[in-house]
Amino acid sequence: MTTEQHQDRQPAWMSLDQQLALKTAAARLAEEFTGLYGPQTIGRFLESSFDQFADRATVIRFLPLLAERWARQRLHALAKVEGLAHTGTPTVLFLCTHNAGRSQMALGFFNHHAGANAIAWSGGSEPGIEVNPAAVEAMAERGIDIAAEFPKPWTDEVVRAADVVVSMGCGDACPVFPGKRYEDWDVTDPAGQSLVDVRPIRDEVERRVLDLLADLGVPAATSTIASGKQA
Repeated sequence: MTTEQHQDRQPAWMSLDQQLALKTAAARLAEEFTGLYGPQTIGRFLESSFDQFADRATVIRFLPLLAERWARQRLHALAKVEGLAHTGTPTVLFLCTHNAGRSQMALGFFNHHAGANAIAWSGGSEPGIEVNPAAVEAMAERGIDIAAEFPKPWTDEVVRAADVVVSMGCGDACPVFPGKRYEDWDVTDPAGQSLVDVRPIRDEVERRVLDLLADLGVPAATSTIASGKQA
């Protein structure tokens, strides 16, 4: 399906502004992935990403932006799986049930500490509607903003592109592919808990992220960790 065909399938409730935003997103992705993927592949990924969020979105005006961000991540993952992109940096995928708390905090800490020295993604077996507000606030106390993140499912290309898959509570629902390195982190689910209760969970997630980075040999991008201790 081409990008233009996807525009024709847009639901009736979508505003003209949203239609334009989605068309613009397709154009940006086409330019970004020039030489790697054509309009059909980009349109297919943008469409499926859009549909995933449209089924459960509460604020529909952000759908084109979310679809673009997720489609971009999936296309980068596909390029790695197909051998079209060779960054040479480790890629870690953090998974939990709703992709709203533990995996989002892990993603935030990983990106903060690793910077451009590694890549991290996150996903959930049953994605929620929004990132846990208590997790957002707890991370903000460390100077890390995850408010713009969003719950999303995992996809085959994302899992296959990861060098390490870290699961936190999704159990048998987490994907398993032969040859992957898997870690199962026993971390309390922050869902429904207060900020006071989420803080120790946050600290445990950070400790595990730092241990993982050290094990992967990824140099710290910051001279000090978010808690203020020496790295």
